[in-house]
Amino acid sequence: MTPDQLKALQAPLKSRYREAPEAALVTLRAEGALGEGVSCRVDTAKGLVEAGLHPATGGSGLQACSGDMLLEALAACAGVTLKAVATALGVTLRGGRVRVEGDLDFRGTLGVDKAAPVGFRAIRLGFELDTDATPEQLERLLALTERYCVVLQSLRAPVPTEAKIAVAS
Repeated sequence: MTPDQLKALQAPLKSRYREAPEAALVTLRAEGALGEGVSCRVDTAKGLVEAGLHPATGGSGLQACSGDMLLEALAACAGVTLKAVATALGVTLRGGRVRVEGDLDFRGTLGVDKAAPVGFRAIRLGFELDTDATPEQLERLLALTERYCVVLQSLRAPVPTEAKIAVAS
């Protein structure tokens, strides 16, 4: 895709959102069904994923781990955002890799140590690109990717989140 093609694709959307900001507010949804044993089946856009315990918490490793899925979501979002930004800037990328790593202390989620955090202690996002871009272009590419990556921004500045239980009738 060329910068002009991307601009043509997004121009009507940007115009609409400027004129009617409420049109830009979209509610995304995810849903899961409790499965056998300690599992949850999540219906994704690309099929059913069965999530279960990570091996460090007693899982077999045969099911998806929600922590891995979070990192995969970040890799996907960051990769798509980087490609869109590169396209808009006219930076040619012949290929590349997105790598995400996250450090967890499983004592927290297992309740072994109340002082141990539940959740990631640190997440590292990196890109390895096949490009002739200048250092300045790469710096701008990274800055704009960080700025516009929805998942990264949601992790950096957590949004208000609520949880509730309803009893099925």
